[in-house]
Amino acid sequence: MKFGVNTLLWTAAFDREHLPLLGQIKQRGFDLVEIARFNWDGFPAAEIRRELQRLDLGISTCSALTGNMSLVSQDAAIRAEALAFLRRGVEAAAEIASPVLIGPFCAPVGYLPGRRRTTDEWKWAVEGLQSLGATLDEFGITLAVEPLNRFETYFLNTTPDAVTLCREVNHPRVGILFDTFHANIEDKNLGDSIRAAAPYLNHVHACENDRGVPGSGHIEWASVFEALRQINYERYVVIESFGFAIKEIAAAACIWRDLAPSPDVIAWDGLRFLARQASG
Repeated sequence: MKFGVNTLLWTAAFDREHLPLLGQIKQRGFDLVEIARFNWDGFPAAEIRRELQRLDLGISTCSALTGNMSLVSQDAAIRAEALAFLRRGVEAAAEIASPVLIGPFCAPVGYLPGRRRTTDEWKWAVEGLQSLGATLDEFGITLAVEPLNRFETYFLNTTPDAVTLCREVNHPRVGILFDTFHANIEDKNLGDSIRAAAPYLNHVHACENDRGVPGSGHIEWASVFEALRQINYERYVVIESFGFAIKEIAAAACIWRDLAPSPDVIAWDGLRFLARQASG
């Protein structure tokens, strides 16, 4: 088991000005950096890849459907736009040698229509992810689709539903991102969810129940790591939280207070805690 940290702790859009952060992440003992972008225009992929290679630092790529982009819209043009964005995300991941693209990739984050999802919407999500399969194969990228809690999406909330989605998509490169923050709200038992997701589990986000320092709240970390060991999970566990002084991140994630003395504390202290948990 290896550990990473998401750049949303420090910036809403990783760019060349943030390259020095990669060295700090490596120096602090992380195996991987997870670079977050929600717009691929001007993405300095070549520079990022060179610095990652110099540091011998692993990489994953994080994004999301935002605004009007949706795989489940009744408007076929909007669904096509979302697919084009995801295909560009797969290409961007390949450009920086990231083996995985992760995030909520069905409905736009924050869209709450005040009703349950429909059977047509579910069908469109399955079809959209299936149609992405050829691009994933071409670039050798794995997708990890993230269920979000009910306050951030109406479409995909629980790990069992994510398992059903992946089973229906039925493509070996389409799997699940398990996030402890969301699962703590929506799933009955975190360990059981991890075990159920095992055939499709491509990525794990480690986030405390208040998005603060892992180990400082009430997430059932012992159960999480016991389950990860039981399924022989050998991929990455990545600390994901958000920079509470970054206006656009605070607004999107509804963070209205400081979660720790600084974002650095969430990363550095969180890594020490998670490494202890992983060691048993």
